[in-house]
Amino acid sequence: MKTLKSNLKLQGTGLMFAAPAEIEIKPSDKKGIRFHINNAEIAAKLENVVSCEHCVILADVENSAKNKIALIEHFMAACAICSIDALDVYFNSQGFEMPIFDGSAKVWVEKFNEVGFSGVEEEVKPLSDTVIFQKNNSLIYITPNNAKTEITYCVNFNHPDLNHRWVTLKQDDNINEITEARTFGYLKDLEKFQAMGYSKGVTIENTVGLKDEGYTTELRSEYEPVKHKILDIIGDLYLTGTNPLKLCANIMVKEAGHALHVECAKLLKEKLN
Repeated sequence: MKTLKSNLKLQGTGLMFAAPAEIEIKPSDKKGIRFHINNAEIAAKLENVVSCEHCVILADVENSAKNKIALIEHFMAACAICSIDALDVYFNSQGFEMPIFDGSAKVWVEKFNEVGFSGVEEEVKPLSDTVIFQKNNSLIYITPNNAKTEITYCVNFNHPDLNHRWVTLKQDDNINEITEARTFGYLKDLEKFQAMGYSKGVTIENTVGLKDEGYTTELRSEYEPVKHKILDIIGDLYLTGTNPLKLCANIMVKEAGHALHVECAKLLKEKLN
């Protein structure tokens, strides 16, 4: 198992509700990633996913889902990128959202590297069968490749740069661009979402706003929003308990999102058992 060398305390705010988020991440000698809130333990696993609307939300489903943890996808992606497979995360604040920081996995990865690591990630058995998930225009195709996992994502957004746009993660080339890719959304929808009580923590620093042409902020790399979709699916697939970056697979995704990532992850988990 691979965990952190020491405790890590972090503070921030949530993206959806802008509530203060104060957490302490502790090393563990027990495999798995677990969240602790209100004396409840919520394991980072598919069975505990209760919502994928706006972000991924986990709950203690064995206890009537009274306690929830939201916006776990960037944190889970950072754990996958750093090959961490054993951690306990404790909430020391009233909010139930993970802090958004800069809207990517960059801060998580930097903080993990600052405290260092202990142990070695357990060996992952490479994928030996193909997984196909299709719904309407969306498709997720996962197949063995006998090399490092590559992820190719296609989006078809109403934006001149992001119409039928494909981007590929090659771990030896552009993993840093995936790690630092920020969350995004249509600028025209922000006021509507905030009126509904969501997106209250959105700032120009943590979210790339899509305008009719161009963006609300300078991109960190070309097609950054598509790269954030790759970051999302890394975090979502890690809810299988197996690091998707270690599967030796080609993952091709066309016009999907959190809900479809999670549905495909359920099929993938069956193949991995």
